[in-house]
Amino acid sequence: MPRVLSESDVADFRERLCDAAERLFAEQGPDAVTMRQLAAELGVSPMTPYRYFRDKEDILAAVRTNGFNRFALALETARAGEVDPRAKGAAVGAAYVAFAFDHPHTYKLMFDLNQPNEADYPDLVEAGVRARETMSAYVKDLIAEGVIAGDPEKVGMMFWAATHGLIVLELAGRLPPGAAQELFETMGSALARGLRPETH
Repeated sequence: MPRVLSESDVADFRERLCDAAERLFAEQGPDAVTMRQLAAELGVSPMTPYRYFRDKEDILAAVRTNGFNRFALALETARAGEVDPRAKGAAVGAAYVAFAFDHPHTYKLMFDLNQPNEADYPDLVEAGVRARETMSAYVKDLIAEGVIAGDPEKVGMMFWAATHGLIVLELAGRLPPGAAQELFETMGSALARGLRPETH
């Protein structure tokens, strides 16, 4: 008879399983990873993961939810640590780039993966919304202070697309180490100049 698991036991195993899944999903692609492989990675029986998750999609959703929440927290903390809107933008950008390179597997699963049944996981949807909001919050600060003009969602999307592109290129070895952070700073200044309010 299996022993009764405490909440702490469950949380610990789920975390270990998600850590292993995150790495394997990023390295091999979710389709190539099996529940049996995940169980073997942790040295447990093939059926053990099913005590904690319904299936592989459930694990993938949990991994991505955790990633989005950690990412959002990093950006929220960076924004809260500054007062000047320009400094907030720079801090958020630096935190974004740092997160991507400190957690490349997480980053890849968050943004380079389409999970068709995402709507079936409310926690994942909520974490994704939170992450997107952190990527435009500092833009709203800049617009409110009159530093730049435009629709904050669209401007935030522009900064996101440009930053993501730099990160993907460096992670793929197409840019030298450190180039994404350096180019982000240059790009951010250039975009901000182009988005200055018109003066009459």
